[in-house]
Amino acid sequence: MRVLAKMLLLSTTTVFSLASVADDAATVSNVEITWEDPKSYTDMRPSNESRVRFRKRVMRDLGEYIEELAEALPAGQHLSINVTNVDLAGMVWPTFGTGTDLRVIREVDIPRMTFSYALSANEQVIKSAEVSLKDMAFMNRATTMRTNDVLRYEKIMLKRWFDEEFSDSIVKS
Repeated sequence: MRVLAKMLLLSTTTVFSLASVADDAATVSNVEITWEDPKSYTDMRPSNESRVRFRKRVMRDLGEYIEELAEALPAGQHLSINVTNVDLAGMVWPTFGTGTDLRVIREVDIPRMTFSYALSANEQVIKSAEVSLKDMAFMNRATTMRTNDVLRYEKIMLKRWFDEEFSDSIVKS
C-alpha cells in the first residue's frame, strides 16, 4: 500500500512539474541576453560562495531584472543585449582565518557595466548602441529597492539607464 501511495504521489508531482514547465514555455520573453566571457569580467567575485555559483546567480538575477524592465516596452519589441563587462559595487577583501571574504562597499568602488544592445520590432532594428554604464553617485541615491538585495546598486544603475534610453518607447501605465 505504501509503495502505491508513493507512486501516486510521484506521478502527481511529475504532472504538476510538467504543467509548470509548459506554462513557462508559453511565456515568451522579449529579451535576449548574451554574457560574453564572464570569467574575464572586472569584478564578479564572490565573498562567501564558489565563483561559478556566484557568477551564475549574478547573471540570472541581473538577467531577470532586465527582463522585468523590458516588460514596459511595447508589444512586439525585442531587446537583445550583449554584456561584455561587469564590475560590481564594492570590492572583495580577504578576512584571514575565517574562510570567507567580505565585500566592502565604498564610494570609490563604483558599479560599472559595458554592453551593446539592439531594440527591434518586426525584425527591424529601431535603436542600438554601445553602452558604458557607471554610477559615481551610487551611494547617494535614495531608493525604494530592498536594502538586502546584493545587486541593488547595479539594478538601480540599470533602471536609470533603461528609463532614460527607452523613455520614448516605454508603455505608460
